[in-house]
Amino acid sequence: MLKITTQSDVDVTKMILEGCLVGPWVEELDRCWRGVEGARQERVLVDLTGVTFIAPEGKALLTKMWQQGAKLHAVGCLTRCIVEDITKADRTGPSRSGRKDKR
Repeated sequence: MLKITTQSDVDVTKMILEGCLVGPWVEELDRCWRGVEGARQERVLVDLTGVTFIAPEGKALLTKMWQQGAKLHAVGCLTRCIVEDITKADRTGPSRSGRKDKR
């Protein structure tokens, strides 16, 4: 289960997620994300503090959201690692996870 709470003010829209980002809940978050006006997507903060698990399809959606301008906030060890993996990639390209370092 995933709870999505949206709070908007003049400067930022905050999407607060609580629970597991898996299965049908990924689709629900995607629907909510698409509901945010295009221009506003650059001023969205996705708060992952209450997220306990992120499936690969959830990570893919968060990557897409980040590439479209969302800021991701995480505090838990596992969630922070996922966010770090997403944000170390170029906003226009895929995450670097799984790539071998060529020296």
